[in-house]
Amino acid sequence: MSNKAWGGRFSEKPEDWVDEFNASVGFDQILIKYDVQGSIAHAKMLAKQDIISQADCDAIIKGLTEILKDYENGNLPLDISLEDIHLNIEHELIKRIGDAGGRLHTGRSRNDQIATDMHLYTKDEVNEIISLINAFQQTIVDIAEKHIETIMPGYTHLQRAQPISFAHHILTYYWMLDRDKTRFQDSLKRIDISPLGAAALSGTTYPIDRHTTQESLEFANLYENSLDAVSDRDYIVETLHNISLTMVHLSRFAEEIIFWSSAEANFVTLSDAFSTGSSIMPQKKNPDMAELIRGKVGRTTGHLVSMLTTLKGLPLAYNKDMQEDKEGLFDAIHTIKGSLRIFDGMIASMTVNVNQLQSAVEQDFSNATELADYLVNKGVPFRTAHEIVGKLVLWAIQHNVYLLDVPLTQYKDAHASIEADIYEYLKPENCISRRTSYGSTGHDAVKKQIEVIKQKFKTTNE
Repeated sequence: MSNKAWGGRFSEKPEDWVDEFNASVGFDQILIKYDVQGSIAHAKMLAKQDIISQADCDAIIKGLTEILKDYENGNLPLDISLEDIHLNIEHELIKRIGDAGGRLHTGRSRNDQIATDMHLYTKDEVNEIISLINAFQQTIVDIAEKHIETIMPGYTHLQRAQPISFAHHILTYYWMLDRDKTRFQDSLKRIDISPLGAAALSGTTYPIDRHTTQESLEFANLYENSLDAVSDRDYIVETLHNISLTMVHLSRFAEEIIFWSSAEANFVTLSDAFSTGSSIMPQKKNPDMAELIRGKVGRTTGHLVSMLTTLKGLPLAYNKDMQEDKEGLFDAIHTIKGSLRIFDGMIASMTVNVNQLQSAVEQDFSNATELADYLVNKGVPFRTAHEIVGKLVLWAIQHNVYLLDVPLTQYKDAHASIEADIYEYLKPENCISRRTSYGSTGHDAVKKQIEVIKQKFKTTNE
């Protein structure tokens, strides 16, 4: 007799290497907690509907609970010839409690069983990702509050553009993560749906109660169509997309950390705990954690593309191709959770080199726009002012000085309306303080931004 659940139809035994190629138990055992949870809910419903006896239900629950405990203690051998975690559990259950174990699968298919496990798993993991994003956002806000008046160069095209508040810069990533978080939160509406009871594709002839298992498993909704229930992988694609986009945002932040911590910038100093050295150059301190996060975007984006490609052209309902939905999702979730934890610790422990940042904005031309605005306030058309300032910057470059060092006589030659107050006007701290528009880098505007964030946190946590 074959040990396979579908073995009755087959007269030949597959080669071991075929079993290995077909098996998923090497990676889908991560679902064992959810498989047991779903099976217990199914058994209770079967007993409630008088499809199985209460005695069988009790034996099934006891057996499943013991199997899960043995697995967690490392005492449950898994057989690759049984393909997946679902059949391994069922085989072990029947071995332990006899015929009662064989009744568990009544009114259920591996198709809706697997789908149920994946929905439960994804729901839990997405909620954990949301919690990790929350924690990371709080760390960003904590740093921002300490550095509202810390000035740094703002960049476009990786060229010095205008002086900005360090707090304003780092809060940009708070808002990126906030959009990421809302995408994950919204996706729960499409994850939190029970497929259990859809069976293979067409439902079942047994008088099951899908609402009972939905409530038992705390799903918000039920699939209304049994074919859709077992073939839907939209929620996995959506989760992979949300992970990929969040990882892109982390990668952008990582690139800034890598640049900021370079000797050329020296804007921040990373903790030794989040850096590594060189095997040949003893002086090196490398931002490897940031680089790894930047590099892992290739993995998560690859998993998204892989899943989309796998689903393309699949007919209804279940196809074995769908076994490929798991490894990529498992890895992407593991990757983003690790990345969020590492990034949180990395920036919480880094030192912001305030003096170096201040020095940087005093030795560049990022206050050039302010000079143009000064002239506009004197009645000069902006385009004319732009040209005047461009020529002054060229003169300063040729004479190896910055705008704060240009003699007043030179300013007067450029335009007679420029007065001695220009030097106070062009100081980086004054450039920032004049930025009063909503959402800008001005100190008051940044404080208002932090107030808005704190109110969001308060509203979310109430």
